[in-house]
Amino acid sequence: MQNGTIGVLNEFRQGSSETFEASFETLFHQHQRAVYGWILRIVRNSSVAEDLTIESFWRIHQAHVRFEPARGFEGWARRIATHAALDWLRAQPAQSALSMEVCAEVQAPVEADPAVTAELRTKTALAFGRLPPKLRIAATLTVIEELPQKEVAVALGISVAAVKLRVFRALRLLRKDLERQGITP
Repeated sequence: MQNGTIGVLNEFRQGSSETFEASFETLFHQHQRAVYGWILRIVRNSSVAEDLTIESFWRIHQAHVRFEPARGFEGWARRIATHAALDWLRAQPAQSALSMEVCAEVQAPVEADPAVTAELRTKTALAFGRLPPKLRIAATLTVIEELPQKEVAVALGISVAAVKLRVFRALRLLRKDLERQGITP
């Protein structure tokens, strides 16, 4: 870490200095893209991700006294952003969580019937959207985004074993939901 960066982090942590707002603004400009990208991976909606990025930085601003400069800003900001996204997901109707855009990204076999494929994608998206938010986030980040489980664990503030358990439970619930809809995964 460079001395300038360490100074900004310390000024941000102290909060009472004359340069607090300037240090916060510097951190915002340095990390807003990363925070936005992280939230976008979770909520899958760009306008919501923009709003949640602002919400996350508001939470960061409010929580500056809990920040530990030695541990780094990015991971701390990612955890706060994850909690903001989780709060948003909890407030949403279950089926709206996974957009059809995500399902469209999955390539169907060439010989597959387009009507059947579209129906499967729709049912899968709806089943995914009905997952509890904690399970949905873990599954989105590890299965869809293919992020390392250790990175997901750090962002969620849980152990790697807990990430594995959440993904396992999410996939089990998805399988049961799809089977109730007459689809054999």
